[in-house]
Amino acid sequence: MKRILYWFRNDLRLHDNEGFYRATQDADEVIPVYCFDLRLFRPLRQPAIQKTGVFRAQFLLESVADLRNNLIELGGNLIVRTGHPEQVLWEMARDLQADAIYASKEVTQEETEVESGLSKRLKGINVDIELFWESTLYHVRDLPFNVSRMPDVFTSFRQQIENKVRVRPTFPLPDPISVPREIEVGELPELAQLGFSELPAADPRAAISFRGGERAGLERLRHYFWGEDHLRNYKETRNGMLGTDFSSKFSAWLALGCLSPRHVYEEVRRYESERIANDSTYWLVFELLWRDFFRFIALKYGTRIFKPGGIKMRLGHPFVEDRALFDRWANGQTGVPLIDAAMRELNATGFLSNRARQNVASFLIHDLNLNWTWGAAYFEAMLTDYDPASNWGNWCYTAGVGNDPRPNRYFNIYSQALRYDEQGEYVRHWLPELARVPADRIHRVWTLNPAEQDEYGLHLGTDYPLPIINADKWLSPESIR
Repeated sequence: MKRILYWFRNDLRLHDNEGFYRATQDADEVIPVYCFDLRLFRPLRQPAIQKTGVFRAQFLLESVADLRNNLIELGGNLIVRTGHPEQVLWEMARDLQADAIYASKEVTQEETEVESGLSKRLKGINVDIELFWESTLYHVRDLPFNVSRMPDVFTSFRQQIENKVRVRPTFPLPDPISVPREIEVGELPELAQLGFSELPAADPRAAISFRGGERAGLERLRHYFWGEDHLRNYKETRNGMLGTDFSSKFSAWLALGCLSPRHVYEEVRRYESERIANDSTYWLVFELLWRDFFRFIALKYGTRIFKPGGIKMRLGHPFVEDRALFDRWANGQTGVPLIDAAMRELNATGFLSNRARQNVASFLIHDLNLNWTWGAAYFEAMLTDYDPASNWGNWCYTAGVGNDPRPNRYFNIYSQALRYDEQGEYVRHWLPELARVPADRIHRVWTLNPAEQDEYGLHLGTDYPLPIINADKWLSPESIR
C-alpha cells in the first residue's frame, strides 16, 4: 500500500490543486496535513512589528478551518500540527511510514529554506518529496525562456507571454479520501496561541468583510462576475478607493491559494463567451499576469527583492531610519489627508486599495525618504492579502530598485487626491475630524486659516496634525499636472 502525506501550504483549496489531485491518483492512502509555523508570527526586529498581523492570522485560521470542512465532506480530514514544518513533517513521515510527501512549490527565501530543510531530513529515511507549481496563471515550465533570462520589464514579459503561451487547464476535484482513525487530527490553534490578545471588532467602515477559505473565495468570484456583473466595468472602476465592488478583491484568497488563478481565468473566458468580452475582461487577466510577473521575478532574483538595493543592487542611497517619523506614517498622523485616510483604513481593516498602496508607498519613500523595506515590512504585517512576491516586488518597483524602467516613480499626493477622491468622500470616511471641510479644501486642509478652521469645527495641530513635510510643493499648477 502506497501512503502519501500531502502538505498543504499556500494552496488551501481542493479545486485546481494539482499536487493534492496527483496524490489521490498516485497513492492508496493520502493524509492531508497543515502545519502552523510559529516563526511566521514572531516580531520583526526592524521595524519592531509583528511579522503576521491579526487580520491575516484570522484569515489563515478561517481558511484552514474551511479546508478541513471540505476534506471532511470528501470523506477525510485535515491533520493540524503546530511547529516547524521541516521537523513536524519529517516525524510524521517516519512514524506513519509514508512513501512520499507532496506539496506546492514556493519561491521566496523563508519558504524555500523550509522545503530544503525537509528534503534533507527525508533523505535519511528514504522518503521522497515532490513539489508542484500551483500559484501562478502560467506554469513556470511553459515560459518561452529560462527564468534566469526572464525580462526585467513587465511589458517585455507580457509581450512574450500573452497570446503565445497556453494557460494549462484546471485540475478536477479529487476523489474521496479517508484518513486512518489512529491518527490524532489535532485542533486549530487559537489566536492567543499565535500571539494575539483578541481580534478587533469589525469596523463598519470597511470596504469588504474578508472571510478566509475556498468557499468564501469562490463565492466572492460568483458575486463579482455573475451575481452583480461587475466584471464588465472592471477597467473603469479598478482604481476606486471607496466601496465593496470597485475592484475584484480576490487577492486575499489568491494569496493563500483558496482561489486558483487558473480557475479565475477560466471564469473570465466563460464570462466572455456568455456575456461580454471587452477591455475590462482583458484587464482582469492582465492583472493576474502582473501577479505572475512578480512571482517569477522573485524566483529569478531570490533574496535581492528583500534588500534595500533591490534587484538593481542600488547601494548607497541615504535612507532615513527615523522610527518617530515612520510611526507618524504608520499611524495615519502625517497631516496629509489622503495618506492618513489610507493608513487608518489599513490599520482598521487589513485592506487597502491598489491606488492607496501606491500613494502611501511613494510618500514614505520619496517624501519622507524612509527606508522602503520598513514600509514593505509594515504591509507584510498588516495586509490580509499579503504575499511576499507581490508585496516586496511592488515596493521595490516604487522605490526605483525593482522593475520600473523609469528612474523615479514619484506621486504628487495632492494631484492624486484630486483625481481619485475629487469630492473628498474617501478622506471623510476615514478622517471624521475633517467631515465639515468642503471638497475644494479637504485635500489641502493645512492651508485653512484660523477663521476657516473655526467655521469647519477643526483646529489644526490639535484635532488634526499639521503636515510633517512641506506639502505646499504639490500645489503649483505645474506640479498638479
